[in-house]
Amino acid sequence: MIFLDALDVSMVGVALPAIQADLGLSPSSLQWVVSGYVLGYGGLLLLGGRTADLLGRRRVFLAALGVFAVASLLGGIVDDGTLLIAARFIKGMSAAFTAPAALSIITTTFPEGPERNRALSVFTASGASGFSLGLVLSGLLTELDWRATFLMPVPVAVIALVAAVKVLPKGNEDRAEGGYDLIGAFLITASMLLLVFTVVQAPEAGWLSVRTLGSLVVSFALLGLFVFAELRVKHPLVRLGLLRSAPIVRANLGLVILFGSYVGFQFVAMQYFQNLLHWSAMQTALAFLPAGVLVAVTSTKMGDFADRFGTAKLIVIGSAALAGGYAIFLGIDESPSLGGLVIPGMVLLGIAFALSFPSLNIQATNGVDDDEQGLASGLLNTSGQVGGAIVLAVVTAVLTSGSQSGITIDSLKTSITVPLILAVVGLLISATGLSFRKAPAVEAEEAKVYETV
Repeated sequence: MIFLDALDVSMVGVALPAIQADLGLSPSSLQWVVSGYVLGYGGLLLLGGRTADLLGRRRVFLAALGVFAVASLLGGIVDDGTLLIAARFIKGMSAAFTAPAALSIITTTFPEGPERNRALSVFTASGASGFSLGLVLSGLLTELDWRATFLMPVPVAVIALVAAVKVLPKGNEDRAEGGYDLIGAFLITASMLLLVFTVVQAPEAGWLSVRTLGSLVVSFALLGLFVFAELRVKHPLVRLGLLRSAPIVRANLGLVILFGSYVGFQFVAMQYFQNLLHWSAMQTALAFLPAGVLVAVTSTKMGDFADRFGTAKLIVIGSAALAGGYAIFLGIDESPSLGGLVIPGMVLLGIAFALSFPSLNIQATNGVDDDEQGLASGLLNTSGQVGGAIVLAVVTAVLTSGSQSGITIDSLKTSITVPLILAVVGLLISATGLSFRKAPAVEAEEAKVYETV
């Protein structure tokens, strides 16, 4: 599933300028092609993760993957921007159930330690391979028609669905005990949906407008009611004791920054390469390719690195590489050097993902009981998607703040400072997890989660 998700994300990213030209979308409206997906994904992930724990990961995975395939087909045949965004929203909703189900299938199949670390490394490598392949395919397909980039995931999803039916065992998985926390599910889903919707609408409505501020107040009020409810129901949707584990909290904050900053950066880079430099879709795809290839080649070794050095050190190095990659792109101009700017920047971003993404997945699920792996996976994915929505909204607002004169080098550079600042903050947060007095093997014990709140 992560291969399919990454394939879709990379293909849509390269196709954005073509979609913008064909459907006549403004940059602020164009972000909804991305944000519509994030809205459905980030808003329902916690519910999706808990549903997988309760109903069975195989059942939830297969059903949601089928919806993903249908939504992909709809996205490729619509001819209206609103309908395209709606299809993306449905697709995001389905991914909110497939992603935590897929990750929790892995974490419950392999015991915590070297085996699981290696499995998660392969999981990450699959995502990187999908992203790299998606870049190349999107460059080729966008040259023909951007709709082809939306239709391409359909046969891949169907093949994955058929394979999953045959490979995933029936009826042997453990399910979490307890009932459904319907109140908690409603409150957290409503809070996340409203939060994501508010931040992606804020650039148009105004960050200090009554509508934006009012929506934020309501969103946080719903979140407060959710916490209040979770402390009192017999079978909570989210056991709040998970958040008393410092490594888990750092992992979730880390993915907010890693994924959020990259989504914002990718949006800016697409505008730079295609709209300002007038590169073709294929040229743009090849510019991003070094990062994806580097992750695909090295990710399978990250499990061994995590066993040897510990996830905390890998995340710190990855955070430093992330900041370095964004910093290099502050040097963009009308004639960028491939060897001096584009390739070095992309290589650093590839190193950042290769080190950080598998390490964050390992750190976020270590010490969590099997019956809560779906929840832990959903929480991690929620962090990434909500982070992506918020950062993309901020970056878009910065990019279009001087829209009277159009997109310029100066506005692009200013936009890139947002991911750069976030990467530096991420480096500081990850550094708090370093401990040179303890062996890396102790890390798993440090991640043990309290049984009670």
